[in-house]
Order: sequence, then structure tokens, then C-alpha cells
Amino acid sequence: MISQKGGFFMFLRAQLSAQMATIADFLVTILLVRLFDVYYVYATLAGAIYGGIVNCIINYKWTFKSKGKKTNVAAKFVIVWLCSVWLNTWGTYALTESLAKIPWVRDTLSLYFGDFFIIPKVVVAVIVALFWNYNMQRLFVYRNIDIRSLFGRRH
Repeated sequence: MISQKGGFFMFLRAQLSAQMATIADFLVTILLVRLFDVYYVYATLAGAIYGGIVNCIINYKWTFKSKGKKTNVAAKFVIVWLCSVWLNTWGTYALTESLAKIPWVRDTLSLYFGDFFIIPKVVVAVIVALFWNYNMQRLFVYRNIDIRSLFGRRH
């Protein structure tokens, strides 16, 4: 039942896959910021890229049990993934900079978190994962649709 394709259990598998990708994403991001003093926007970008790779591999094999041609799935994943990377990077930057302009929010969060950007990154990651990544992967990436047919000439 849990391995059944579709429905609620597919959603649960996708969420577990997303959590594994998120751990990879945050690990890379935090290591780059803390150990290598990389600017948080660039670290967020690198983490999103690494997390996306982890997510694609898990989703192809286990979550959506794709039977589609790997090149078609990869092309569709890259389209969705690039949007996801942009949404996560820009969203983290925009929310971090907006909240940083509110002194009591910045000061309160800075007391509990050494790197202030982590809270906006978590908020943005959850929103993007639920509203963009899952739906686009379920409805577009792992469906057996040939990418060339979407951009091909009409006769």
C-alpha cells in the first residue's frame, strides 16, 4: 500500500524525499557559511542545487517510480528545478533583507539563531516545496510526457 503509485502515499514519499533533500541543502548551505564564510545568498544557491540533485534521484527511483525516458525526465526536472532554485534563492534573500529592516524582528531572531537568514530560508523552503516542487514534479516531471512534444512544431 505504501509503495502504491499515486494518492496520499505518493505525497508522503515525496515529503520524505523532500526532507532528505532539505537536509542535504541545509547542510551544504550552513557548512559554506560557517566554515568557508561564503555569502549566504551564494551558499543558499549551492545548497539548493545540491538538494535538487538529491531530490531528483530519490524521486525518480522511489517516489514517483518513473517509467519515463531518463533524458525526458531530466529535461523536465531541470526546467522545474531551475525555477525552484531561483524561488528559493531570491525568496530567501528578499525575506531576509525585508525582515532585517525591522529591528525588533532582526534582534529577536538573532538572539536565538547565529545566522539570521536561516529562519527566512526555512519559511521559503517550505512554501516552495509544497506549492511548487511537489505539484510540478507530480503533474509534469514524472508524468510520461515527451518534452519535445511540448516544444515541437504543430502540423
